[in-house]
Amino acid sequence: MSSATDRRPATPMARQILEHRSMGQRIAALPAEARFLLWVVTLVDLAVAAGLGFLIVGGYLDGRWYDIRDLGNPAAHLRYWMEQQAKAAEAAGFDRVLVMDHFYQLPGLGTPNEPMMECYALLSALAQHTSKVRLSALVTGNTYRNPTLLAKTVTALDIVSGGRATLGIGAGWFALEHESLGYEFGTFTDRFEKLEEALRIIIPMLRGEKVTLEGKHYSVNDAMNFPAPVSRIPVMIGGSGEKKTLRMVAQYADESNLTARTPDEVARKLDVLAEHCARLGRDRSEITVSKQQMVCVAPTMEEAHEDVLAMAAVKGWNNDIVEMLKSMIVYGDPDTVGEKLAEFLAVGVDGFTLSLPTNGHNTERIG
Repeated sequence: MSSATDRRPATPMARQILEHRSMGQRIAALPAEARFLLWVVTLVDLAVAAGLGFLIVGGYLDGRWYDIRDLGNPAAHLRYWMEQQAKAAEAAGFDRVLVMDHFYQLPGLGTPNEPMMECYALLSALAQHTSKVRLSALVTGNTYRNPTLLAKTVTALDIVSGGRATLGIGAGWFALEHESLGYEFGTFTDRFEKLEEALRIIIPMLRGEKVTLEGKHYSVNDAMNFPAPVSRIPVMIGGSGEKKTLRMVAQYADESNLTARTPDEVARKLDVLAEHCARLGRDRSEITVSKQQMVCVAPTMEEAHEDVLAMAAVKGWNNDIVEMLKSMIVYGDPDTVGEKLAEFLAVGVDGFTLSLPTNGHNTERIG
């Protein structure tokens, strides 16, 4: 700490904090990061008023270290809010936290240069801030990783999370990522052939078996996986294709994550899944079926509408896009959203993987 010769009066913010204790309640309601920034501004202000100069590198608030260098770093803010969302989901009673396995933001939700984290590194980080929820990609793009690497990666997630990993997997579909980042995209048939070969490698590795396979797309020889997972990692296949995807669900998976949009479509997919199970000799009741669903839920219909409009303003969506989005998502107050989701439960799904594209950043909406 060094002395300074010039003395300047405290700013109005500092004087208010000193003179009006009633501000404490309002400050306490701010997010922790905002309170830390206010603390820094006030401390500097008071020091200048006292004729002192010093360097602040960071500080603890609510048990978390805040580095002053992070306050202007968007990536640091992103990390904090992702941690908070995962914690809020666990506190609200959700049984699983899932993240996209993409490198670019998806069409319709944003532009390719918007922030997107690699999913398994992110899931391993979230494992350190949660203790109960299972952790999964929704879903892993099989084309992005060699099957043996994916088996090792999801095993590592299971170990660092204390046995909470789920392997969500699909064939891959986002052509732009492949073309831009150098992953082979291939044909629709190629991607599903790769997915099935990958499942024939990954699942035995997760179950403690050696694997040898000479396939069209992948070849392995006595592939092993040590250390073994802590738990029996469930395998969830995403998609609704009747000929390929649902047949692979019946043959290989513990869970089907359907993307069908209406209750009638879901009922049809469940019938097809049952037919595949019967043909393969699989007990259909062994397979959990979840429905992937975008939602916007808020305390009132008016607040749900405001949440959509707020996101539209950030994204630059026009009214046509807003109305299209509202037609695609389950939208409204808790009673309205609950009634719409119940229609899918009535036709036989066991649960949902919920995405909150318009207001999931608001942790109050997660609970």
